[in-house]
Amino acid sequence: MRDFVGKRYWLIGGSEGLGLALAKKLSGAGARVILSGRDEARLAEAVEAMPAPAEAVVMDVTSEASIEAALAKVGAFDGVVYLAGTYWPMKAQEWETAKVEAMIDTNLSGLVRLVSATLPGMIAANRGHLVVVGSIGGYRGLPGAIGYSASKAGVMALTESLYADLRGTGVEVQLVNPGFIRTRLTEKNRFRMPSIMEPEKAAQHMFEHMCSDNFRMNFPLMFASFFRFSQLLPDGLFYRLLGKG
Repeated sequence: MRDFVGKRYWLIGGSEGLGLALAKKLSGAGARVILSGRDEARLAEAVEAMPAPAEAVVMDVTSEASIEAALAKVGAFDGVVYLAGTYWPMKAQEWETAKVEAMIDTNLSGLVRLVSATLPGMIAANRGHLVVVGSIGGYRGLPGAIGYSASKAGVMALTESLYADLRGTGVEVQLVNPGFIRTRLTEKNRFRMPSIMEPEKAAQHMFEHMCSDNFRMNFPLMFASFFRFSQLLPDGLFYRLLGKG
């Protein structure tokens, strides 16, 4: 069991949804949480909701300068959790370049910028805890997920490579791939979302994973397992199962 008491954890995208619920878990476990996001008012509300003293640092993951400025304000930290993300449901026939680029810029390139700013210090100190939120939607290119599936596939591959290089060092890397969580983003969906979870339940899964020594967690188990092992299915069969040909 990881001891969070007195540790400083920086949550990127911690002002709402899964990030907010996880921040409350970490704060309740004794961590000093620093919450970052673009909305200053929402961050202030999130800090007030913490069970223990917390901090807010406004940051935009699409800006390298904003990340560097935020890092200077945050100072030393023991762990960083990347939860920032954006999403629009979109079919190829409805392609909107600006939204596709925004999903990749926030979900994947934002992680790249964050890692670029924080990882060298962790490697130099030979300590740190990096936790990244991917998605089971990154295991396969899904219908109506132009931009999102591609960005999350990149997030997952990048985190796997970080783990491969850093395992056995003092820098720990973990990946969390959730299914559907009831948030402002999933409210955009107009289809049935199997096994959808409330943010608090999803945060409990994520918190337990962060307490472990395991690299990857996919949840909810049965729904996530289908996508994990769907990579072994022939393409024709997989898309027929989804009702797409």
